Amino acid sequence: MTRLTLDVAVERLRLAAPFRISGQVFDGRDAILVTIGDGTHVGRGEASGVYYLGDDVPLMIDAVEQARGAVEAGATREELLTILPAGGARNAIDAALWELEARRRGMPVWALAGLDIPRPLRTTFTIGAGDPAAMAEQARAYRDALSIKVKLTGDLDLDRARIAAIRAARPDVWLGVDANQGFVAADLDALVAAMVASRVSLIEQPLARGREAELDGLDSPIPIAADESAQTLADVAGLVGRFDVFNIKLDKCGGLTEALMIADAARDAGLGVMVGCMVCSSLGAAPGFVVGQRCEVVDLDGPIFLAEDRSPGLIYRDGTVWCDDAVWGAGQELVA
Repeated sequence: MTRLTLDVAVERLRLAAPFRISGQVFDGRDAILVTIGDGTHVGRGEASGVYYLGDDVPLMIDAVEQARGAVEAGATREELLTILPAGGARNAIDAALWELEARRRGMPVWALAGLDIPRPLRTTFTIGAGDPAAMAEQARAYRDALSIKVKLTGDLDLDRARIAAIRAARPDVWLGVDANQGFVAADLDALVAAMVASRVSLIEQPLARGREAELDGLDSPIPIAADESAQTLADVAGLVGRFDVFNIKLDKCGGLTEALMIADAARDAGLGVMVGCMVCSSLGAAPGFVVGQRCEVVDLDGPIFLAEDRSPGLIYRDGTVWCDDAVWGAGQELVA
């Protein structure tokens, strides 16, 4: 067997404007780009890690180097699940191995994964936390959006005003909210009531990771999605009865290989399935588009916030996202 080569580089993904969520303001994120080649074919993978777990570039590079010998010796994606823990490093290597195999076999990644021909996916477009009037204006600016996700901060009165302003500006769209762990249990009933009043369809991660038991007994007509509480396949069983939806992110679970397993396991457990992304370019979001073919909720708008995306990139049109095979996962080498 031809020995593989693995290269890793660091890139800065700069945002076009600061983006605020509960407890954080982002202006960009450093990411790793992993390239794996066999002398004829090349596969690529991007990852920015999981910021709230300290999964940053130094940690990811260290993990890549730990796995280098096994990967260059030809470790499979399935073997990678035991070589590296979940996180950005495994995600980037996993993506590169998927694309490398696609090019070797002359078939796209979605076909390798046993999926039907992909379709454009209805995606959410996210509004960062800010002044309610400014957020309403952003909602109007997303004039083609069919679905909008709103970042909340845990300030109940302000968050209530934010979502009411957005609903007034866009009475037509599906609305979801993402609290990013910003609320406490005592506020849950009031939060749910406010979201019902504004016809919100999904509440994402209202409480801090580790406080999942405080959702016991919550009577919410709106589905509750787990994000920070939903990292890997091992988390599926513990979410049942507390959450309704598992938000899969490739950087969290360590790549498309495990993401596809999560989608199946979550559905078997009676959970809905959502796919999201961290700060990423189109290359980083592309594997999410593959697993998104199995999801009810899709949140793959990350590349639109960048000052500069990769080319070719994802295409956003009429409230949907489309990922051509040329972005990632093509069954043949790209032509310069």
